[in-house]
Amino acid sequence: MNKQAQLENTPPSTAKGNKVKAFNADKTLAENVMNLLVTAIVKGELAPGTKISEPELARRYGISRGPLREAIRRLEGLRLVELKPHVGARVVQLSVKELIEIYRVREALEGMAARLAAVHMSQEEIDDLRSLLDRHEESISQLDGQSYFQKEGDLDFHYRIVKGSNNAKMLELLGSDLYHLVRMYRYQFSVSSSRPVRALKEHRQIVDAIEARDPELAEILMRRHISAARVNIEQKLDK
Repeated sequence: MNKQAQLENTPPSTAKGNKVKAFNADKTLAENVMNLLVTAIVKGELAPGTKISEPELARRYGISRGPLREAIRRLEGLRLVELKPHVGARVVQLSVKELIEIYRVREALEGMAARLAAVHMSQEEIDDLRSLLDRHEESISQLDGQSYFQKEGDLDFHYRIVKGSNNAKMLELLGSDLYHLVRMYRYQFSVSSSRPVRALKEHRQIVDAIEARDPELAEILMRRHISAARVNIEQKLDK
């Protein structure tokens, strides 16, 4: 590895004022920064439509432009960032029509995922999913019921259901192509409403149906759950 590459992959210092406390040593600097930016975008700290300032982010994370640009390119691949010539990078901003279309796709596909999960998920996977929801409940309580933030992958209830469907194509669609876009809007439209507590209750009902090995009920409950989230979004956008 040449000197420049070494510099670009050296973790930032943890000096006072640097917001980065620790990076995962098993990942490159670009991967670590990308993960930080994904969380910032999902939580709305970098709001939809926001222009991404490389100098500002480089200072914030204490890194050089090289790994930062690589992180931004990866965000484009995740559909969270749009890169336009002579304009630069901006956080993606969906139209109302695009957002509602995504939720209707989710309603159909995740409903089917819940149906399949009721057939394929093992009891051990179901028990683990219940434990995850217990941790989610603690998190919601700590935030006074005002938001429901789920970390990605196996710490995300919806991801676990899709994974439990045992359908590779469904996991590819919902766990990759649309995944972080869905996480972003799912979180941001649940903040400061009664939706987090209701959503957790609906998650538990879906798990009950899966454990009862009732595919039809699991699908109905999941579709209702996502439909309720879509209605919540439509109501907020109408205000």
